[in-house]
Amino acid sequence: MADPDQRLFFLLQRAAHTLRLAADRRCLAAAGITTAQLGALYAVRDQPGTTQRQLARTLGLRESAVTGLVGRLVAADMLTRGAHPDEHRAVVLELSTRGTEALAAVQPEVDRFNAELHDLLGDGFDSTSEAMHRLAHWNPAE
Repeated sequence: MADPDQRLFFLLQRAAHTLRLAADRRCLAAAGITTAQLGALYAVRDQPGTTQRQLARTLGLRESAVTGLVGRLVAADMLTRGAHPDEHRAVVLELSTRGTEALAAVQPEVDRFNAELHDLLGDGFDSTSEAMHRLAHWNPAE
């Protein structure tokens, strides 16, 4: 077996891919949404009135990607767009009733998935979660 330090990036990529496929399948079955859409719905729920620019920063995505993501969620009646009170060209995003319902529908599956990960990682769950948080917020340019 290769040195784990030399394989870490590959293993992270593979784990992310495996987890995303499994989570997407479950989220689609439970609420008809992908994990990317789920992340956006969570972010808007947690920061009502956020703009697309703020959402892009929160999700770590380009604004162009968020424009498409928001467009699909608006078309699915899960998000609404409204006029920004201070910025003429900006819009604010809010969860719609259907978006709130989708979050409620998917939550039991999210809880089950996290419980399975906790069982898989055992005592290492908390340290793995902390490490993933640090990696997700790491800025190697600094």
